[in-house]
Amino acid sequence: MLRESVTEHGTADLLEDFVQLLKPDGSRVANPTFDTWVADVTDEQLVSLYEDMVVVRRIDAEATALQRQGELGLWAPLLGQEAAQIGSARALRDDDFIFSSYRENAVAYCRGVALTDLLSMWRGHSHGGWDPYTVNMAVPAIIIGAQALHATGYAMGIKAEAADSVAITYFGDGATSQGDVNEALVFAASFDAPVVFFCQNNQWAISEPVGVQAKRHISERAPGFGIPSMRVDGNDVLAVMAATRIALDRARGGGGPTFIEAVTYRMGPHTTSDDPSRYRTKDELEEWKGKDPITRLEALLESTGALSDEVRARVKAKADAVAGELRQGVISMEDPHPLSVFDNVYAEPHSWLERQKSQYAAYLETFEGDER
Repeated sequence: MLRESVTEHGTADLLEDFVQLLKPDGSRVANPTFDTWVADVTDEQLVSLYEDMVVVRRIDAEATALQRQGELGLWAPLLGQEAAQIGSARALRDDDFIFSSYRENAVAYCRGVALTDLLSMWRGHSHGGWDPYTVNMAVPAIIIGAQALHATGYAMGIKAEAADSVAITYFGDGATSQGDVNEALVFAASFDAPVVFFCQNNQWAISEPVGVQAKRHISERAPGFGIPSMRVDGNDVLAVMAATRIALDRARGGGGPTFIEAVTYRMGPHTTSDDPSRYRTKDELEEWKGKDPITRLEALLESTGALSDEVRARVKAKADAVAGELRQGVISMEDPHPLSVFDNVYAEPHSWLERQKSQYAAYLETFEGDER
């Protein structure tokens, strides 16, 4: 199993006990097993990954500001988890299908989801935000862990059609305690489904530390279901990309599911309604800031001379432009028709829903001056 092979090669015997290719200071760590999976990544591609992470961090900051200013009802920040999301998303093929939680906005950005569509759900303008089949990514799952079952079912369909695409599902450490994730692991193992379970262990399930719900590494749970696992530094974009490529290759070759634990950290709140200062210390936050995924890649690019002033300026300009487009798009959204809340609830007409819709329409008509 992958978990065992990692240990045999001595690559997991680090202080943190995970695979790491890029240290926090930007220096490379040699790894004969994982290096081969990112050997093709050029300096130009590393700059592109750096740009991705800078841009999505700016999207995250802008969305947080918009929520604080009353333009969004809620927002789930991904600050600190950029490498885990970008490194894995950029390893996928266009025909691979993604099932995410509510925090994978960087993954959605990589899939080409329109900027305003990233925020329409959080502004209360839609049930999900985008058409899943235009980008091969399902809308965010709010029910914790439910997307793991969706991904497994989709993967079973892939296998039935003898295709070589792969389903991938993203969830946090807290979701691994949910029945849905465990049931998905059972089905995926039983039917050798081509699915990748990608756990972003960001250390906190809202206010519950990971050490309370997992006495051993989360990645050690998967082998009990018969699924090989890997544990990687989730703040290392190269290690994440290598692990994801390994898992995808295994699935495409008929090897079945793989579980990846990406060890990272949620530097912001669980959502904008959360106050993390009530349950974690400043020292803990400062420690993880020293492991920032963006600054370590920046340091590597500086050491190779790939990050010139011109490149920095271009990346900053891109981030500024994206943030401006995002803000303007959100503020200029037209209010949806009240009855549109009933749209897309069911795939086909449903008498119970139609009755409820007509009753709500009658209720709205009781308001004088209604301009629907």
